[in-house]
Amino acid sequence: MKNDRFHEIGEILEEKADLYNRLTFIEDDPISIPHLFVKKEDIEISGLLTAIISWGQRKTLIRNAREMVKRMDDAPHDFILDHSEKELTRFNDFVHRTFNRNDCKFFIGRLGEIYRQQQSLESMFSSAEGTVYHSIVNFRKIMLDADVPVGSSKHLADPSTGSAAKRINMFLRWMVRKDQRKIDFGIWNSISSAQLMIPLDVHSGGVARKLGILIRKQDDWRAVEELTEFLRKLDPVDPVKFDYALFGMGVNEKLSR
Repeated sequence: MKNDRFHEIGEILEEKADLYNRLTFIEDDPISIPHLFVKKEDIEISGLLTAIISWGQRKTLIRNAREMVKRMDDAPHDFILDHSEKELTRFNDFVHRTFNRNDCKFFIGRLGEIYRQQQSLESMFSSAEGTVYHSIVNFRKIMLDADVPVGSSKHLADPSTGSAAKRINMFLRWMVRKDQRKIDFGIWNSISSAQLMIPLDVHSGGVARKLGILIRKQDDWRAVEELTEFLRKLDPVDPVKFDYALFGMGVNEKLSR
């Protein structure tokens, strides 16, 4: 890419990131659910469960995520640690697309087991290799090191099979990324913002291809690497701030179509 075009794209993405990385973004985004809480563990748990079901129509998924934490008495950390089998029956009629009651009960129970052993989800994403790729693979391995109901494993993407892992990359952005706007929480320190990978979906991928900064046609892990590599050239310290630009342009300006 020629320098003039590179700088032009950089200016566009900086402008759009500034435009969409604002508090008004929260209301209509799944990140609104963890923003209901102030306790670190509640933010982590509600954030992860919300990210896991974050596909489909946004209003529907936000409503269903809100219902999920409401059924945990709006105290996710306390609920996953102390719930009874009878209290789990609250989720018997819970469903979001292909995420059903068995999936919901599994993730609540598994998170309870994990939090009884450690204080934060953060350590699950630690990886000796020091890359987000390995962090996600490590997290998935730990989460599924249990008696998993049929079909529940599909709700945790696996980049080792080529998945873009959009929802987990989005969750990591929420937990890791720090700036003064405070849309993302920045409550984890073992992963840096510089290590984060772009949460690639049809919107961000479509805009990136129209801008000529993503060549690969499939929205897979190789495309995540390709796009993130370009964004790191624009900002090596905080490349995924441009997720706001790409997603915002795709959804609000319809540039992904």
